[in-house]
Amino acid sequence: MSIELLLPGESPRSEGLDEEHIARLAEIDAPIPAILVDRRTMRVIDGMHRLMAARLRGHELIQVELFDGTPEEAFLRAVEVNVSHGLPLTLADRRAAAGRIIASHPQMSDRAIARAAGLGAKAVATIRRRVADALPQLSARIGRDGKTRPLSSVDGRLRAAELIAERPEASLREVARLAGISPATVSDVRKRLESGLAPVVEPARAPEAPADPPAAADAGDRRIEPKRNQLPADPAAALEKLLRDPSLRHKEGGRQLLRLLQQQNAVATRAGEDLVEAVPSHCGSLVLDLARYYADTWADLAKQLDERVRHENRRGFDG
Repeated sequence: MSIELLLPGESPRSEGLDEEHIARLAEIDAPIPAILVDRRTMRVIDGMHRLMAARLRGHELIQVELFDGTPEEAFLRAVEVNVSHGLPLTLADRRAAAGRIIASHPQMSDRAIARAAGLGAKAVATIRRRVADALPQLSARIGRDGKTRPLSSVDGRLRAAELIAERPEASLREVARLAGISPATVSDVRKRLESGLAPVVEPARAPEAPADPPAAADAGDRRIEPKRNQLPADPAAALEKLLRDPSLRHKEGGRQLLRLLQQQNAVATRAGEDLVEAVPSHCGSLVLDLARYYADTWADLAKQLDERVRHENRRGFDG
C-alpha cells in the first residue's frame, strides 16, 4: 500500500515515537514487516516506527495487514501487539492502557486484560477497583480462553435447581452446560436439594447486637460466654500446643483433626504467596466451589463447638 495513504493512529505510547528506534530500524538490511492498519480510517494501529523507517529508506510502498473493528477494539489490539513484540511499552503506558481497556471492555476478566497489557492480574484488579464506580455492573466476565464465566454462581445455581427438578435424569455436564456453571457446582446443588437445603449457599451473617444491652449484667453472666479470639499472633503456636496434647494424639479421631488443622495451617501460611495466582483459569470455578464447600464445613464445625463450649460453661457455672 502507498505510504502516502496512511495516517498516524492512536498509540498507547504516551511519549510518542522513539527517533533512535526508527533510525535503527532504517539501518537494518531486511524487509520491513507488515504494519497493522484500520481499514475504515487508514490509520496505523501498530507499526508507526516501521512506517517512519520505510520513509527514511525512501520507500513509497509498505506491506500492511488490514484490521476491521471498532476504535476500542483497535486500541486493544494495538496494546496487545506492542506488548508482545517491538519496542516495549513503559510500565506507566501499560497501566494507562489497562485502565482504558477496563473502561471499554469491562466484560474482560482481570487475567485477560493483564495478558493484553503486559501486567499482573493483581495490578489490573487494583486499577479496576479505582474506576469501579464508573463501570457498568456485570454478572459475568470473559476469560483469557474466550469463555464467559459468571461473577456470582447464584443465578446459575437457581437455574440448575430448576433443571434438576424438570429433568432429574439429566447428567451433571448437561445441567452445567444449560445453567452456565461447573459440573461440580451442579453436584453441590443436587446434594443440597436432596438434603432439603436451598440451592444457594447463604453467606454467613454476623449476629446482631441487642439494641439495649442489659446494664446490670453480673460477673456470672459474663463467665457463661466463651472467650473469643484467644489465638496468638502466630496461629502455628496454638497448633503446636494441640499437637502436644496426648488426649488428641492418642485417638484416631484426634489424629485426623490434627492432620486437617496442619493442612489448614499450611494454606494460611501460603496465603501471602498468592494462592489465587496459582489456580489456572480453567480450574477457577471448581476451586472456588471446593473452597466454599470446605469453608461451610469448617463453619458448621465451629458452630457445633461453639454450642458445646457454651453448654459446658453454663453447666460448670450452674454446678
